[in-house]
Amino acid sequence: MRTLLNIITFLLLLAWPGSGWSGNGIPVFVSIVPQKYFVQQIGAGRVDVHVMVRPGASPATYEPKPRQMADLARARLFFAIGVPFEDRWLDKIAAANPNLKVIHTDAGIEKHPISDHLHEKATEAHGATHVAHDGFDPHIWLAPDLVEHQARSISAALQQIDPSHATVYETNFQRFAAQIDTLDAELNQAFAGKQGRRFMVFHPSWGYFARAYGLTQVPVEIDGKTPKPAQLKQLIELAKAEDIRIIFVQPQFSTKSANLVAKAIGGDVVAADPLAADWPGNLRRVADQFKAALR
Repeated sequence: MRTLLNIITFLLLLAWPGSGWSGNGIPVFVSIVPQKYFVQQIGAGRVDVHVMVRPGASPATYEPKPRQMADLARARLFFAIGVPFEDRWLDKIAAANPNLKVIHTDAGIEKHPISDHLHEKATEAHGATHVAHDGFDPHIWLAPDLVEHQARSISAALQQIDPSHATVYETNFQRFAAQIDTLDAELNQAFAGKQGRRFMVFHPSWGYFARAYGLTQVPVEIDGKTPKPAQLKQLIELAKAEDIRIIFVQPQFSTKSANLVAKAIGGDVVAADPLAADWPGNLRRVADQFKAALR
């Protein structure tokens, strides 16, 4: 199998002459767009970061492009984060690229079941197409404290592969960690007095964010599928009982069911993208939206 994958990679390199790498910095891959921000904060100008799951695509169903497979042959590091596409592809990528070091930045993070008491009043336990193979919520990049853990792993890997600049990476990590702590303090202040409140989302991406600030997300999606009429009825009843008027959606998913719920409760559908490139700006923006929805 490894020999076959190596042959395929070689043929891809022939088919795509040249490289997508800039030639400036250590070539690294990350799985999703927000990770690029993390790596750039620590690596500064010493890394050249490629993102596997392109903007607008879902980390649950993504298939690497041939050019990406070719570029992986030149990468030094792959920062994994635990999103579902990695379950299908990481072993293949590693087998085809023996010089590529895979760093699991989610290692050591306690993940929670995505169906962990999302909303007992509305329906049975919920899941999603973003659920990892083990049933745990992979959206660990949406809680600042968990991002600091990931950033430490990124810093350690860069220091190991480029020891002559270890001090630079450590200094950058400390600076980024301080920025994360500031953001976390802002968000704690923003949700002071809101503990226990619920907000409704189409896809359950915001569980770790909600947990960090004492909130609960209520997903429209049920087991990663469009809710059935009886389930929609339960969601509508819950929304009315909790005075929920906003349904948050993300661009990677259909909004049809969310629109049905919003229409039934006289509410609105608002975009909240968990995969936005500007990680701190996005968390602040989404926090403002959640806070306004909680009234």
